[in-house]
Amino acid sequence: MTSVVLAAGCGNDAADLHAWMDTVSARPAGGIEPLPVVRPVPAFVYEPAGRRSPFMPDTPLATGSAAPTPGREPGPSRPREYLERFPLDSLRMVGTLEARGALFGLVRTSDGLIHRVAVGQHLGPDDGRIVSITQSAIALVESAPGGQGGRRERAAELGLAD
Repeated sequence: MTSVVLAAGCGNDAADLHAWMDTVSARPAGGIEPLPVVRPVPAFVYEPAGRRSPFMPDTPLATGSAAPTPGREPGPSRPREYLERFPLDSLRMVGTLEARGALFGLVRTSDGLIHRVAVGQHLGPDDGRIVSITQSAIALVESAPGGQGGRRERAAELGLAD
C-alpha cells in the first residue's frame, strides 16, 4: 500500500505547474524605478580676510596658571635617567624603603622590574623631578611643553598601588 502512494507521487503530470508558469510569463513586465537625483554639494571657497586661521583654537587660551610659563628647561647636558623612558601611567609605586635615615620609593615599571627612587631623581618623559616621598605617594613636578612654545610646570603623583 505504501509503495502505491509513493509511486503516485512520482508521476510526470505537471500540467498545473506549466499552466501557472504560462500565466506568470504572460503578465506585462514591471518597470524599474528611476534612481534618485543626486544634487551636487555647493563648493566652499575659504576667504581668509577677516577670519581666524583654521589652525588656531576656536577659543583663546585661558589666562592665569593654565597659560604657558617659562618653566625650567630640561638640561640638554643632563643624562637621561632610566625611568624617564616610561610614561607615568605605566609606573606603579609598590612601596617604600627606609635606609640610612632616608625614605626611598619603590617603583615597578611595565616590564615588571622594581626600582628604588629618591628625591631629586627623574621619572617620565616630561622631565618629572621627584620632590617628596611619603609612605603612600611619590610627588613630582613635571616641566612639559606649553601650548604656545613655553614650558608649563605641573604637579603629578604616583600613589601606592593596591
